[in-house]
This record gives sequence, structure tokens and C-alpha cells, in this order.
Amino acid sequence: MSQDEQYMRRALDLAVLGQGSVSPNPMVGCVIVHQDKVIGEGYHKVYGGPHAEPNAVESVGDPLLLKNATVYVTLEPCSHWGKTPPCADLLIDKKVKRVVIAAVDTNPVVGGKGIKKLQEAGIEVVQGVLEKEALEENRRFFTFLSQKRPYIILKWAQTQDGFVARENFDSKWISNPYSRQLVHKWRSEEDAILVGTLTAKFDNPKLNVREWVGKDPTRIVIDRNLSLEKDLNLFDRSQPTICYNQVQSSSGPNLEHCALQEGFDIEDVLADLHRRNIQSVFVEGGARILNTLISKNLWDEARVFTGPVSFGTGIKAPLIEGLSFQESDIMDDRLRIYRNIKL
Repeated sequence: MSQDEQYMRRALDLAVLGQGSVSPNPMVGCVIVHQDKVIGEGYHKVYGGPHAEPNAVESVGDPLLLKNATVYVTLEPCSHWGKTPPCADLLIDKKVKRVVIAAVDTNPVVGGKGIKKLQEAGIEVVQGVLEKEALEENRRFFTFLSQKRPYIILKWAQTQDGFVARENFDSKWISNPYSRQLVHKWRSEEDAILVGTLTAKFDNPKLNVREWVGKDPTRIVIDRNLSLEKDLNLFDRSQPTICYNQVQSSSGPNLEHCALQEGFDIEDVLADLHRRNIQSVFVEGGARILNTLISKNLWDEARVFTGPVSFGTGIKAPLIEGLSFQESDIMDDRLRIYRNIKL
């Protein structure tokens, strides 16, 4: 591993600390090095707060060292005013010697302009160091920009004989408590969590983060004809919730009913979520909505638990074709994580 890769690896490790807190911004990490010694580090901690570069600059004990320092940043420094000043301007003002960038920001507002600013100021710029890893780390951000929809993660638990629920829709409990705790961690990492009408009705889920530390995602339910009972956990106003339907639109504290056109499909829901800057959606069922997303090739990851139980009959689990890139045991559960290779 080269020296540039070594420091960029550290910047990537820092960036991921912002997961679940910076969306719809990307996760970014920054490391500042002077004479082979790290003199500053930072990452983007929270949406609306300072970016990685100013946090790293602020951590430098002796600002005079910046003039001969190399700045490692996982994503091209921004060149525009948003909620914070341009990071490229900050690095120019500090007269840093060299900037090493993992990935170019494909947001049209940035898109190479930060790099151009730095170069025009006489700063040496190196691009593409651990680019593949940087693109992977911010795959939600890049998918949101390129596909014009949120990054979609499917999740379900199935029995040994391939069912997600019994014929009466009962699915408790296929996976073990450790797997369920992992699911709560996953919930804390995504912007939103989506279920269909039947899952809301028969499971009455809360869809919050109880067994992990982190923010609750925005809850999304599809209830075309507003047939769900109003006393369900989803409608308790304890966290932001959107109910997509074709009957009425209304808005109140932590609960919005959003009416789409009659006969709307899942693409319409995803388009509206994109408009709202919701960058990622964790889909927890049921089988009907999971199968719809799979059939329309509208998914990026699938996380599938297989428990040790068998039902004999029931509601069949979705069938998925993808690249199984990770497989592990969680006690007596088997977890397989797939990536969509058809995109």
C-alpha cells in the first residue's frame, strides 16, 4: 500500500462515522499530513454542520504547518455555498501544498469545479486514490444522483423451507434476537423505512430503532385506500411518517398523508421520495412489495436471513438473482447479502 493509500484509508474510516447523520449529503473524511505525520483529522458529522475539511483544519495545532501539508479527502471539496462555505476556498485560503482526492463529486453543482479551483490556485491535485472504495462507501449518494431515486435495500427473514410468513400472515419469529438487533442497527443507517398495507396491518410494526443507538428513520407506508386502522403503531406520530394513498393529502406533526394519482405505482412513490431528498430506503416487506421491486429491478441490495425453523406452508419468500457478496452466520441464522448486478 502506498503512502497516499494509507492516509486515504484512514480518511475513509473517518467518513463512515457520519453514516446516518449527514444525508442527503455524502459521507466525507479528511486527513491532513505534514512531513509524514498526521496533524489533523475530521469528518462530516451532521447535515448542516461543517464539512470534513474545516473540521480537519480546525483540529490542526499549528496552522502554519498547513502551507506545506497534504490534505487527503474522500470526495472532491465543494466549490459552492450551501449550508456552509466552499471547502475548496478554505484549502486555497490556507495555502495547502497538495490535495489528494479519492472520488470526484458527480453532483452537477460541484462536478469537477472544486478540483479546477484548487488547480487554478496552484495547488497540486491528485485524483482517484482508492476511488473504488470511496464510491462504494457513498453508494447511496451516487445512486441517488445517477438513478434519480433513493438507494433501495430489501430485507426479509425466511424459513428453511422458503416462507416469510404463515398463511395467516404471522411471521414471528423466524430470525433470532441477534439478527433482529442487527436490523435495528441497519434502520439507524438509512433515511427511510418502507412497508406495505398488509405488513402494517398484520405485524403492526413500530419501525423505529429500539435495540441500537441512532436516529429513527422516516416511516413510509403504502395504503392506497386508507384502509388501515388509525391506532396502528405507524400512526402514533412518534417519528416522521408518510402514508402514500390515492384518497387524500394532509399534513400534521410527524404524520403526512400524500395522495398520488389513482392507480399509482412504486415508481411514483420513489420519485416523490427523491424529490424529498430521501437518499436511501430500507424495505421491510411484505412479500408483495418486495416482489414488485424485484420484478421492476428497483433494488440495490437485499439482506436475507434464513432461520432454522420450517413452516411447511405459507407465504413464499421472494426469489432473487444477484451476486452474493457476503454470507455469514448470526448464531443459528444464515445471513446472505446480495447486490443487484443488473443495474
